[in-house]
Amino acid sequence: MASAGWQHPYVNIFKHVKVEEWRKSAKAGDVSSYMDKTLKCPVFRIKGPVPTNSYILVPKNTEHSLGLTGHYFYLLFRPTPGKYFMVHLDVAVEEGQVVRISFSNMFKEFRSTATWLQFPFLCGAAKDSVYENTSRSARHGLVGPAPTSVRWTCLMMDLRFTLSVYLNRRYSHLKSIRLCANMVVKNMFTSDLLLDPGVSFREAKQRGLSSSQGTGPIPREMSFPVPKGSSWEDLYDHIKFPSEGTKLPFDSIQKDDLKPKARSSSNERSPVTDECHFAKISRSVQDRVSLSQQITIPKLPPRNQTAVVSSMLKLSMLSSQPKDWPCLDDGLRPDSTHFSSQRVSSRPRRGTDDGGIHLYVHPEDALSVHGEESEDEVVCTTESHPVSLPSFKESKQQKLLPDPILRLSRIIGFGGATTRHVLWTKAGDAAVYPCHAIIVSMKILSNEQRFFIGHTDKISALTFNGNTTLLASAQSGNNSMVRVWNYNQGTCLTMFRGHAHSLCCLSFSYGGGILCGVGKDGHNKTMVVVWNTMNVSKGGDVTIITKAHTDVDITTMKVAFFDDTRMVSCGRENIRLWRVRNGTLRSCPVNLGEYHSLDFTDVTFEEGISSDQHIDDRTLFACTRSGHIFEIDYSRVAVKNVRRLLPGPQQHADRREKPTFNTGPGVAINSISVSPSFCATGSEDGFLRLWTLDFSAVILEAEHEGAVSKVMVSFDGLQVLAATSTGNLGFLDVSSRGYNTLMRSHADTVLGFSVDGIRRHLTTASADGTIRVWNMDSLHQLYDFVSEDNPCSVAFHPHEQTFSCGFSSGTVRVFDISSAKLLAEHKQHRGEVIGLTFSSDGEFMFSADSEGSLALYTASEEDHSVTRVACNVVARGTERAPDALAVSSDSSRLAFVGPSSYIVTIADARSLDELLHVDVSILDVESPQLDSALKVCFSPASAELLLITTSAHKILWLSTKTGRLLRQVSKVHQHPCSSLAVSEDSRFLLTSGHNAVKVWDYNMTHHVNSQMFIGHSEPIRQVRFTPDQLGVVSVGDAIFLWDFLADPVECLTDSSSQFKASPSSPLAADTEVNRAQLSNGMPRQTAPLPSSQHQLDASAMDPVIQGGLGFLSVCEDDPAKPVQTTGPSQSSDSRPAVSFLKVTNLDSFSPLNAHHMDTMELSQNKPVRPDCYKHYIPHLKTSSLDQSIAAPQPQDEGIKLKAVIGYNGNGRGNMVWSPDQGLFAYSCGCVVVVEHLHTGTQRHLQGHSKEISCLAISNDAQTMASAAGGPNSRSLIYIWDVQAGTCRSTVSYHKGAVQSLAFSRDDLFFLSVDFSDSGLALWRTENFQLLSTVNMSGPIHEAAFSPSAASQMACVGSHGVYFCLIHTHASNADIKVQRVSAPSEVGDVELTALCYHMDSFLLTSSNQGHVCAWDISKQSCFMIWKADDGEIGVLLCRGNRLLTGSNTHWLRLWEVEAVQGLRSAENICRINGETKVVVEQEIMLDGTMVSAAFDTSMDMGIVGTTAGTLWYINWSDNSSIRLVSGHRSKVNDVVFSSDEHHFATCSEDGSVRVWSTSSYELVVQFQVINQACGCLCWSPSSSGDSSSIAAGYGDGTLRIFRLASTDMEMKLHPHYVAVTAVTYSASGHVILSAGKNGLVAVSSSISGATIRVIRDHKGATINSVQCVNEQCKKFGLEGNEMFLAAGADRRVSVWATDWSKEKCDLLDWLSFPAPSNSADDSLPPSLAAFYPADHSLLVYTGYGVEKELSFYSLAKKQIIKKISLTHWATCISLSSKSRLLAVGSRERVLKLIKSTSGKFQDFLQHSDSLQTCRFSPSGMLLFSAAYNEVLLWEVPGL
Repeated sequence: MASAGWQHPYVNIFKHVKVEEWRKSAKAGDVSSYMDKTLKCPVFRIKGPVPTNSYILVPKNTEHSLGLTGHYFYLLFRPTPGKYFMVHLDVAVEEGQVVRISFSNMFKEFRSTATWLQFPFLCGAAKDSVYENTSRSARHGLVGPAPTSVRWTCLMMDLRFTLSVYLNRRYSHLKSIRLCANMVVKNMFTSDLLLDPGVSFREAKQRGLSSSQGTGPIPREMSFPVPKGSSWEDLYDHIKFPSEGTKLPFDSIQKDDLKPKARSSSNERSPVTDECHFAKISRSVQDRVSLSQQITIPKLPPRNQTAVVSSMLKLSMLSSQPKDWPCLDDGLRPDSTHFSSQRVSSRPRRGTDDGGIHLYVHPEDALSVHGEESEDEVVCTTESHPVSLPSFKESKQQKLLPDPILRLSRIIGFGGATTRHVLWTKAGDAAVYPCHAIIVSMKILSNEQRFFIGHTDKISALTFNGNTTLLASAQSGNNSMVRVWNYNQGTCLTMFRGHAHSLCCLSFSYGGGILCGVGKDGHNKTMVVVWNTMNVSKGGDVTIITKAHTDVDITTMKVAFFDDTRMVSCGRENIRLWRVRNGTLRSCPVNLGEYHSLDFTDVTFEEGISSDQHIDDRTLFACTRSGHIFEIDYSRVAVKNVRRLLPGPQQHADRREKPTFNTGPGVAINSISVSPSFCATGSEDGFLRLWTLDFSAVILEAEHEGAVSKVMVSFDGLQVLAATSTGNLGFLDVSSRGYNTLMRSHADTVLGFSVDGIRRHLTTASADGTIRVWNMDSLHQLYDFVSEDNPCSVAFHPHEQTFSCGFSSGTVRVFDISSAKLLAEHKQHRGEVIGLTFSSDGEFMFSADSEGSLALYTASEEDHSVTRVACNVVARGTERAPDALAVSSDSSRLAFVGPSSYIVTIADARSLDELLHVDVSILDVESPQLDSALKVCFSPASAELLLITTSAHKILWLSTKTGRLLRQVSKVHQHPCSSLAVSEDSRFLLTSGHNAVKVWDYNMTHHVNSQMFIGHSEPIRQVRFTPDQLGVVSVGDAIFLWDFLADPVECLTDSSSQFKASPSSPLAADTEVNRAQLSNGMPRQTAPLPSSQHQLDASAMDPVIQGGLGFLSVCEDDPAKPVQTTGPSQSSDSRPAVSFLKVTNLDSFSPLNAHHMDTMELSQNKPVRPDCYKHYIPHLKTSSLDQSIAAPQPQDEGIKLKAVIGYNGNGRGNMVWSPDQGLFAYSCGCVVVVEHLHTGTQRHLQGHSKEISCLAISNDAQTMASAAGGPNSRSLIYIWDVQAGTCRSTVSYHKGAVQSLAFSRDDLFFLSVDFSDSGLALWRTENFQLLSTVNMSGPIHEAAFSPSAASQMACVGSHGVYFCLIHTHASNADIKVQRVSAPSEVGDVELTALCYHMDSFLLTSSNQGHVCAWDISKQSCFMIWKADDGEIGVLLCRGNRLLTGSNTHWLRLWEVEAVQGLRSAENICRINGETKVVVEQEIMLDGTMVSAAFDTSMDMGIVGTTAGTLWYINWSDNSSIRLVSGHRSKVNDVVFSSDEHHFATCSEDGSVRVWSTSSYELVVQFQVINQACGCLCWSPSSSGDSSSIAAGYGDGTLRIFRLASTDMEMKLHPHYVAVTAVTYSASGHVILSAGKNGLVAVSSSISGATIRVIRDHKGATINSVQCVNEQCKKFGLEGNEMFLAAGADRRVSVWATDWSKEKCDLLDWLSFPAPSNSADDSLPPSLAAFYPADHSLLVYTGYGVEKELSFYSLAKKQIIKKISLTHWATCISLSSKSRLLAVGSRERVLKLIKSTSGKFQDFLQHSDSLQTCRFSPSGMLLFSAAYNEVLLWEVPGL
């Protein structure tokens, strides 16, 4: 394009192409023009049933290009209400490609390829409409047809930004546009200006907006009219993409949830701050795999974005303000109105996301939002005080996270309105059935459930189409809503009124184009409706074909599978054939003759008819309640044959004859199903029977506990599904003649439950008169206790395998589950038992009844003797059942409502003596009616805090010591709260009201404090957290098991939270005390934090009472006692009195934050761990280094290090780059990697044996220093000759880890700093002689030499900044140190980083995000500004450009020319309008920044993050490139593809990464959130389109990823525990996976079905599984493959298999002896593998009498060879070349062994114990991994 000047300021596209002439543009389909009444101008309407068939295309010829270079695209349009629309933008990029950007409300989720981006569009609605309110709160269901109140919209899309973020491409120009139906469009235009449609020209002029600033009002010809007195925002929608704030779903185009901004000049100086917007790149929710070809490309704003400016404000004398003004938190004075005209514009407040509630609820619980006055005020200072600039960002509104916090996991229940509707899927692998208002699809092999949620009442009918892709369902009640679902995707395609109430039957035609339903009309007459559903899969509407009323009764109606227009029905006294013809529905009855009075229950068609058979030559089968089975000739509409099922005579008490067809009283048949081979019937006597087709004999039968209400034969005829009226569901396997129960359920409402956390058992009491015990993992019913007396409430003993149950008669019974016997029975109560519970220590049991009595029992005795009975103390009535009693966590207090409903009583739990009465009716004196108490619950953290729910829908927090009301929450539910529970860590609150469950933030600290969840169709009776706090159980109509998704240590690990727990915090103390002692002995699955020597006793404290979110603040009700400490006295800062050193946990996701660490007690003289991530802490090592290893000579090495994969993000300053000399180096583990950036080749500097903490390079790039050392060992500093790659010298002085290294500007001096003794060491670089040492007053985080004066240097640390001056004397040197504390204006902070600006200024950063400017000559701070919301750990300055990097993941480039102007005194006291600190550019990376290096102009550089990534940043062209990538967490497995072109790694962080073997570059990444990936394998054919990877995860799932499509191909769930090993069979037909519980599952790689489960190793973790091709005839068994499994119990099983014939036989079973050892967790794993050269040999190693490798011969059945080892093996691998073995150990040794001779070599290149090693298929390469270090070796051989 020659020049784009004509396109400024904008291009009117319709005018440019003269769209009305249709010469340069094209139209297709229904496109018309009309005058719009709202806009008062002509517009184009595009409509059509298929959006892609009606469109406007610009330009007309797709080979031409619009050539529009404006990077903002504006579209003025309105979606058609109730319809879908689509827009395609073809955009050219500088790389020469054309990328299509599409957005539509048809798209359900964001998708992307290299040339296509698809964004879902979320249509807005009129302000305050129901749709708008719902869309703000709901997470799902927003994408879809436009609402009826959709408004005219101005859409702005930043094309340059979109391409940069999502594809890492540079925008060139807009090529073409296609606007597809259904929409109305006014115009579209492009511009380089960010225009605001809501700003008029007058407003723009008043506010000084102009195109020179990159902004302005929208052109008049493009604007929307605004009537006088109206607001633009009230009439229209303005959508910007990328948008500001968090949007749901992610990567969607939707309206900002921003409140209208004030537009007065006094409040807004400039609009430039509005332009800074961000795109939220999607991160998948739990259990969704996200994929990114570019692996999380950082978010870069447009290059020409106007800078965010923080201006200096006018200063006045400090003494001019009254001294008695209260001081605010940030040191600002309250009244600043006289500065209002010059207030600083900060970033606009992000939109508040109210999406935390999963059904729209008014956020009445939201806290008030504080205003912005304090952020914009100024402290007036004298010369000695720094200027405080305003915060760079405003704090964001908070909501309860994660969102959603609950996920429905499993349901125990079946039926509800009906048990007659159960379905098979086409594949026969799943059964679909209703459970009240939810449809459940259950895998029959794994019991995995999938849910279809949307109905609001009980489901009354279900039906599939012929290939089971469409599912239709109807609900009961007057509003009989019908929903049609896409079964495979689990989405609702459409919903419509059923035109009849009480729909009892639905039937799909085979093709899914016809749906037939039967119900009742308003006059209770039977009505049949036929709908056209042909277009429902394409988004079309459902229309009525015909409907008819009939007087006959219809029980069942089915559409004929051979003709969509024909149906058949049956009912009382009739069988009718129906047909739709000419839009009418007609029927004719079957002549029943003498059988006309029978009650017909079911009808079905004959199966297995040949294709050449006439359409009418069919046979119908019908059954009756009298036991008759009819065969009906379809063509003649006549009865062919009638048979009757009779009960067999009872000859013996224990022997029953099979039923026969004869005369006499018949057995009622409820259901019939016919297959080509047999006929299945379900009858009232509880039998499922399979008959021959002539009904001459019974083939099989299965007896059930209740009447069989439904039978259905699977499509393949191999299985028969049976449902009973009592709520049982199972299937009969015809081939094996085995019966499998899928689901049992209560037949009536579940009244209460209790959980045994130790054994994961759940006991329930139901109105059906049964008490049942369930397995919470398998959902199987374990026990069933039946009683004529109705049970009301149940409670598990906290330790024993017993439970108690209260009954409606007042009886309390105690049962022993293991022996299934009654232990005790008590009849002290007169009324129904409404409360039953045990004390947490298991010593006592309590019960209460509806007549007011309360009983205390001794639970430690088997007979549970009664200790005391108190009468008339509990409120009468049953409304508080089943949990009317509450016991405190320390078993000291008992609380209940009584003696009246207005009184809450707190009693001594051991004696029932009353301690306190609280009258809740007088707590709210302004209430017009008396409030009564409903439920009570103690806070787990304290017995002195009680929660009460009331009839006024409130929750009250009361002190049990004084009875004082501490706080309350109103409008908890719209209905009375039926249940209340608090999580063990006192962070979450659980309530239920009517049909809804709510999860609350216990401390109510967020703007939105709750999330609501629906699903129950009846009122919820009880809801509780599971004892392990990982789940929630709710009961009512059924038993719902929810996954609780909150981070179990969120309060300790969320580094971004402003509420940080300290050791003195009640929240932290409560966590440490209670986390390991959860009820029923089931702690969370995370390591507890060890208590310190002087631990604050928080057992009686609650975070709410303390009032301090992270701080200790004792109120008058505080029961905490003084704590005596022996440490030094507490200083003014809030650091604890006891010294701690926090070290990383191997399971931690981010090892950098102190809140992730375990606490280890050290001696009192150790320094306090600084509160900043900048401080280096080595990884926690479980290994011990073997110092006796002698490494081989380089020329003799059998393996040579070829490449290091990854970067150690745990280091600090451990990356160096010299752009002039081209040197680039970084550390990974104990290796320094020197990499050539152009070729990607690596050199490795090896010598360290511990993790390298930091690097430094001399200014001439000839010398490099690296430091390594642990917290309890002396550090070693290596000095390297960079050119030669050799070590010049090693020096050692520091006792702990080295924190920082630096060379002086003239390279004469070298500086090292460590933390343990706050020591600074100065060395001479000529001979690296130690010149001087200084011990500072506190921890030091970084040190630097002055760039101009070699004798000057500075350090920063916990106690401020240290200015140092070096005086040299011959061979010695003195260092004079002057310490200056951090300015009081920034508060109590840690100074974390520093850099020199010019020659006379020093810039420092803090852990609170401040940047301070210091005058070096005066050693005083003269300027402060808030540069970040988090800790700044990276600070670089080049000229007037400053770089800051923080733990908020933001990297910012500042223009700091203002620093020079503020140095002189005269500039301090007067305003200088030119003085400003400017953010030029910013970028968000994938982790906290720990190292950075840039060129002298600060245009380009390299940045390292804690995510293990090194990024190349180029500010000049807004580009970022991932140079080095690695795992941040432990790498669990590494595998090669069969062609060795790629290799894959998996990690504890849930990621599976595929790398190129040749370039070591990351090709693709698959990420699963919150699940560790423990193992993986390639498919046998790992080349081309068939290449796939199977990965095993911690939740027991297997996921299959296909590389060709970069998608997750399949998800399997064969295990309920972590998968520890996985492999494909040699043929690839099946996948073998092993779980932590020792079960080996064999799954089909095609269907995903679990074919077989091998239980021989049950109870012992499987460490290795391997498959090989081998003919097994020589071993006496059939099979063409073998596989082995090695368990932790030192047993190895070998199997002969032929998966094509489903053969799997045990070939051999090996047991290896070992001495007894109680420390099982520390034992080495048991490992086994087939010998590559001879598969009849296998190699085993594990814990035993000796450390050795054993070679076992399958042919000889004996060990034929042993090779001794020096260490226990943690991993082994066998090479197909040269008979080599690789063995890894905990001693960090990788041992290479020649199996024939026993020759070996040891290699010590890892810094931690090895967890995996793997040879490539060819044996030419070898991988080894230790923690997150992955090393690639070449294998020359021994």
